[in-house]
Amino acid sequence: MNDADAGATTAAARLGRFLETDPRDVGCETAMELLHVVVDLKAAGLAPEERYPGVAAHLRACGPCSDEFEGLLAAVTDL
Repeated sequence: MNDADAGATTAAARLGRFLETDPRDVGCETAMELLHVVVDLKAAGLAPEERYPGVAAHLRACGPCSDEFEGLLAAVTDL
């Protein structure tokens, strides 16, 4: 595979992820506003994805927001 083929494959993969976006995804701003609530629920052993499906959808799709969630959850549960 040459560089052009690799670039086309990468572009196709990005397009595929974009087209598969969950319509419930609330976006970064709303996810960040609710992140502390979702972390508290998860740390308490509850299922935040049932109460906040739009945030859960966003965290599955957005690497940076997912990283924030994981970091905050680790900080809370390591206390």
